[in-house]
Amino acid sequence: MRTIAVLNQKGGVGKTTSTVNMAAGLARMGKKVALIDMDPQAHLTIHLGVNPETAGAGIYEVLTKSVDINETLTEVRENLYLIGANINLVGAESELVSVVGREIILREAIETIRDNYDYLIIDCAPSLGLLTLNGLAAVNEVFIPLQPHFLALQGFGKLLQTVSLVSKRINPALRVSGILFCMYDKRVTLSSEVKADIENFLKNARETNTPWSDAAILPIFVRRNIKLAEAPSYGQTIFEYEPECNGSFDYEAIAEYVDKKMTKDGKHIKLPTEEIEEVADIEPTVEEITEEQVAEEVIAEQAAPQAVTEEIVEETIAEVEDTPQQTVNVPIVEVPAAPSVNTPREIETIVSNDLKTPGDSSNQM
Repeated sequence: MRTIAVLNQKGGVGKTTSTVNMAAGLARMGKKVALIDMDPQAHLTIHLGVNPETAGAGIYEVLTKSVDINETLTEVRENLYLIGANINLVGAESELVSVVGREIILREAIETIRDNYDYLIIDCAPSLGLLTLNGLAAVNEVFIPLQPHFLALQGFGKLLQTVSLVSKRINPALRVSGILFCMYDKRVTLSSEVKADIENFLKNARETNTPWSDAAILPIFVRRNIKLAEAPSYGQTIFEYEPECNGSFDYEAIAEYVDKKMTKDGKHIKLPTEEIEEVADIEPTVEEITEEQVAEEVIAEQAAPQAVTEEIVEETIAEVEDTPQQTVNVPIVEVPAAPSVNTPREIETIVSNDLKTPGDSSNQM
């Protein structure tokens, strides 16, 4: 069974949408998939048309009351099973504060279902607390969905820092296997610049002993598509809501790539090439792009820094590799509102300041 955590502490990047539709795509291919909603907001549960308040026992009961995980699995589609979440999950961290081995409760719970499913995919909460830590301790792979924006580079560094700490202290098998770009628009220059920076960073990490040394950007980019935003309100996957839209085509291609072009331990059989990227090169239809979206993209591009270079990503990640072991509970950093960034040097200063880590508190782990 391949175990995958879909992780990003930044909200609104397509994390839950990607989890649901990638899993649905795999299920449509005949793969047996189990989904775990680790987010107290229960967006994954709602997206699949399940009412969190009436769904019965879920991940909260597994973590806090030692309920057998087999009793919480609900078949929501053919080949697709869900362990749901509800608002009670908010209190799980405080309830588990005195429990020995609280960070590996989920890992121990899923041992009984390893032989029953082809995939276990966890939708992690948009935070780096105990719930996310449980998710990372239970899986072998991490997929990171990203929006191709400048601020994504800063959050990317924090994510890699967390994965590195968990890999060293709790789960040595943990690896970042895929970066998935969501809401991607090739017409916007910034999208290409951010993509190129992360590609260069991952290329330079190939020979290093880091959890992301084998990671690669998935060569199918999820295009902007209003149907993807509408589908959750109907409790449907994109394949059910609008099977002929770009979002449906993209996630179908992603599911096929994950299953056919990656090994069972999450390595890419062949590094992504331009020919696979043709899926993302199809122009969106006029109906899928509103004037408001175009205006927002133009404003975003004009306000973007003049140069987003490889050095930004390398500076961001350098601190991850050189930082002494610290607690995974990374403090929330308040980003100043709309700073004016005009030069690569100013960008470099902002990224460096934002990722300065607190003093060593490894004993708290």
